Order: sequence, then structure tokens, then C-alpha cells
Amino acid sequence: MRILIWHVHGSWTTSFVQGPHTYLLPTTEDRGPDGLGRARTWRWPPGAVEVDPGALRGERIDLVVLQRPHEEELLRRWTGLRCGRDVPAVYLEHNTPEGGVPHTRHPAADRPDLTVVHVTHFNALMWDCGSTRTHVIEHGIVDPGPRWTGELPRAAVAVNDPLRRGRATGTDLLPGLAATAPTDVFGMRVAGIGPALGVPEERLTGHEDPPQHRLHRELPRRGVYVHTPRWTSLGLSLLEAMHLAMPVAVLAATEAPRAVPPGAGTLAAGPAELYAAARRYLDDPALARDAGLAAREAALARYGLKRFLDDWDGLLLEVSA
Repeated sequence: MRILIWHVHGSWTTSFVQGPHTYLLPTTEDRGPDGLGRARTWRWPPGAVEVDPGALRGERIDLVVLQRPHEEELLRRWTGLRCGRDVPAVYLEHNTPEGGVPHTRHPAADRPDLTVVHVTHFNALMWDCGSTRTHVIEHGIVDPGPRWTGELPRAAVAVNDPLRRGRATGTDLLPGLAATAPTDVFGMRVAGIGPALGVPEERLTGHEDPPQHRLHRELPRRGVYVHTPRWTSLGLSLLEAMHLAMPVAVLAATEAPRAVPPGAGTLAAGPAELYAAARRYLDDPALARDAGLAAREAALARYGLKRFLDDWDGLLLEVSA
């Protein structure tokens, strides 16, 4: 199958392009948001192919995966095809709704020609998709292997753009966490996060957008992974940390209680519990090791790559039939 998909979410797409299909990735000269092409900080297989938008009219396209409302118009302009009429299409929704939740209408609501695919059951519950057919395919991860050593007595957080996203990503919780344990924050636009939040750099240190292989090397050197988001979809960084066999302390919000079953980490109802759990794992390496192994086992069982690809293949065949 030849699938047209824009590179929007790098971590999720890294798993999606591991399948047996050809993945056509629009690539513009400036590699802007509508033409990022192949990833530069993840390793993608040869089946992920860059295509100039001007050449798309000559390409065979068997199915389109939309992820943003304006992509339907890009498809029509670049290929002349109409979603759901000339080519089968699904709308992949990565995010939790915003605005007047739980009344927020999805941009693909009441579309008999589309299927909306959510990445979590929580998102499916909260979005109002009207009469549009909906489906949930939970995340799947390319297993980096158990690498936790915990040799650095510091907490690790992975989040993109935390200063702009604020309370949604729990950025306001970071100073309290850093007061409990020195904390390293990995992600995009995290440089200088400590001073920006009034915390000394050595207590709250930003590590700007490391490539995935370096992230997977550095994260498990920290004693504990802490997940702070209040209102985001389930972070792939949490699932990666669990695959790495890291002990995890997690704010019990959105899909997190489903991702972290009993024994596979600590779910915290509030900041004090979150900080205490992080400190406990740092102070007790044996407890941290056992929790990390349980986290890995749980993550492999629910968020393995094979299950993810099998689920997608089943849906793609059904939609394109």
C-alpha cells in the first residue's frame, strides 16, 4: 500500500513507518511544517520516501492519513484528489481537545467519508466526533531495550516547548520537583529553562532536542523518570522511559492511569505525591530497579510495536476495501 502522510509527530511516525508499506512524505524546499520529509533525529527505514509536492500528481496513492485540518485542502491542491471520495482517508487525532471540554467538536465531526483514529481511549472519550466513525489504536514503540542504570541521582523529564505550553505540560511543577531532586529536562525549546522558572541552572537543566539515540542513552542514566503533564495526550516519552526500564513517577491525568498499571510505577494525585515518589526512587535503588522492570513489562505488553502495526494494518485494509 502507498500511504500519503505528513511528518507531523516524529516519535509517533517513527513507529508508523516501520510497517510493510511505502510511506510518501511531502517534502518542501524549506522543510517547513507542511514538508518536513524524513526525520533527521530518528532512524527511519527506506520505505519512508520523500516526495516533492509538485510530483504527487504522478504518484499512486492508496490511502491518506490526515493529521491537521488543512491537509485535506493540501491534498486537493497537490494531487487533485478528494478525501474519502477519490482516495480512502483516515484522520489521525493525536491530541486532547481544547476549549469547552467535553463539548469540543472535532474538525472531522459528522463526516461519513472519514474515520477518526484516536491514539488513546481518553481522547476518544473527550472529543465530540458526531456521527463520524471513530477508532482507537494505542501507541506502539520501537523497543530501545532495557538500559536503566540510574547512575546519576537526578530526575529526568522529557517535554517539548514547556515554557509556552505552561500548565498543560505541568511546567509549573518543575520548580517543586527540582527542589526535591536535581532535574534534567530533555526536549525542544528547553535551553535555559531553570533560570526562566527562577531555579538555578544546576538544579533544573535543559538539554536541547537531543537525537533519539542520544536521548535513549542519557535518560536511563537518571535515577527516575517524572511525567508532569496535566492535559496532553499520552506522552510517548513516558512509554519510552518504561521500555528503557526506568522507574516512573507519573501525574495521574488523562490516559496515564491506563498506561501505568499497579506495580509498574507510581501514579500521583498531586504535586506532593509526585515529588515524594521521585525522591523515594532516588533514595532506594533496589525499589527503583524492581519498579523499572515492572514498567518495562507493562509497556511491552500494551505498547509493543507489533501490536501497533497489526492494529494499523487491520484498519488500513478495512478503510481501503
